[in-house]
Amino acid sequence: MLDGLSETTLLRIAIGVAALVLFAVIVFTSRKPAGKQGKRTVPARGEAGGSRQEPTLRELLEADAGTGDEAAAIEQSELDLLEKTLAGEEVPDRRPAPAPLPGARPDENFDKVVSVFLAARAGQALHGPDLVVAAEKAGLVYGHMNIFHRLVDNHPEQGPIFSVANLVKPGSFEMANIQDLRTPGISFFMALPGPLSALDAWDAMLPTAQRMAELLDGVLLDEERNALGRQRIAHIREDLRNYDRKQQKWDLRTTR
Repeated sequence: MLDGLSETTLLRIAIGVAALVLFAVIVFTSRKPAGKQGKRTVPARGEAGGSRQEPTLRELLEADAGTGDEAAAIEQSELDLLEKTLAGEEVPDRRPAPAPLPGARPDENFDKVVSVFLAARAGQALHGPDLVVAAEKAGLVYGHMNIFHRLVDNHPEQGPIFSVANLVKPGSFEMANIQDLRTPGISFFMALPGPLSALDAWDAMLPTAQRMAELLDGVLLDEERNALGRQRIAHIREDLRNYDRKQQKWDLRTTR
């Protein structure tokens, strides 16, 4: 019956059984000898048929309930869980759900992605430890999907303003191997709509990318891998301004 149980369930059984055994030892060793009037008996099942059946562990515990602090410490729900587990029944996992890592989006729906790239100079590479230091200096946090994020101050639950990923697949930065990481570049990207307006998000992402380019001695490129110059930046800003106008019109329609 126990062959199909997981290691976690088996551990839960072992702990539960050990706790019950310890409790039983405490209860029976702490009793003082008493006469017939002071002796408690547990009603035996099956007496009507002439045959006596030994009481179950639950009946013993219920009969002794209230005799001491130890008895009060064992909750009925724990007994129910133990009996179901021993019977091979499925029991709910009561472990608390892990908190989401920084940078997790509360809503995965988006209709536009804007990216810029930070590339190493010809014949060079960006090194993992340097990337981590530069990201920290630029105000990024490491989190969801094992990449870096810029979050809204005091409101991380709103999701990332933008994120930074590795250009080498799968795009993550594994901290266990960060000392050995060498990459030709990284990607700054923001998924819209996000916690800020598109233009405000861009005005947060561009200076961060420029700062990290200085720290890492890299080159900024646009989505088409061309140098990110003033003309291209102005074009992106205008495109995002139009995007925000369309979003505002849509919001007005949906709130009427």
